[in-house]
Amino acid sequence: MSTQRFDIRHAPAPRESFRLLYISKSRFGGDWNSTTHTHSCTELFYCLSGEGQFYLSGQLYPVKPDDMVIVNPQVEHTELSLNASPLEYIVLGVASMEFLFSKADTNYAIFNCRENRERMVTLLHMLLAEADRSLDGCETVCQDLLEVLLIWLVRCTTISLQLEEAAPTENRECAEIKRYLDTNYREDISLDLLAELAHLNKYYLAHTFQREYGISPITYLNRRRIEESKHMLGNTSYSLAQISELMGFSSPSYFSQCFRKAEGMTPNEYRRQTRQGKRPAPTKRHEI
Repeated sequence: MSTQRFDIRHAPAPRESFRLLYISKSRFGGDWNSTTHTHSCTELFYCLSGEGQFYLSGQLYPVKPDDMVIVNPQVEHTELSLNASPLEYIVLGVASMEFLFSKADTNYAIFNCRENRERMVTLLHMLLAEADRSLDGCETVCQDLLEVLLIWLVRCTTISLQLEEAAPTENRECAEIKRYLDTNYREDISLDLLAELAHLNKYYLAHTFQREYGISPITYLNRRRIEESKHMLGNTSYSLAQISELMGFSSPSYFSQCFRKAEGMTPNEYRRQTRQGKRPAPTKRHEI
């Protein structure tokens, strides 16, 4: 019998030091009126097909299939697509981690991964499928797949990783309320109900949730509903009244009020822009 043994001598990075926040897949329906923005997390875009440009810190860069665009936190950026060849990509949001590039003063980079396309695309679609199914252990599997992806990137490029110090432990009661809102956002939910579920005074709950996430529980609930309603506005023919009811809003007028406050336009304006190809067809974003 022939045996090969490989000893692993180096300790891995602490698993709690960085975390996958979300993954989504988007495809542009045409030219998009892009708006520059920033994130507090690092984003990784993998271009699956089509052509376009990325606006990064005041500069435009062309992108093509198999390009990996890496954007560190607080870098102004946006994506633009070509009408003739709509851009399709998968994006990951990763907390508590930044990339270090060969140029010390650079906070973004574009690499072509054509030689590793099969491996990258397979892994990214595994991540999407796992996040979409949301089975027991989903967070652990997604974190493992993310680590494999990051190791491949470091191996085949000149980049390295810089991990932030682990953040303080998340408040358990707030985390449970947040998970409840993510799962039950379509239901009739009030602050009184949340306080009863958490066995806490409602004013203490509101204050603690605000301190933990920088947003009140009800505002978080409405934003969660708005994100889901954008998917329905862009991909279904449901009326505003139907979407309002399905998303748990008390009335169509309150739905429109919350949507306008969050998106800077009415639900009908958003639907019209999406159907005219001025926005990418909204896809379901998978929070991890």
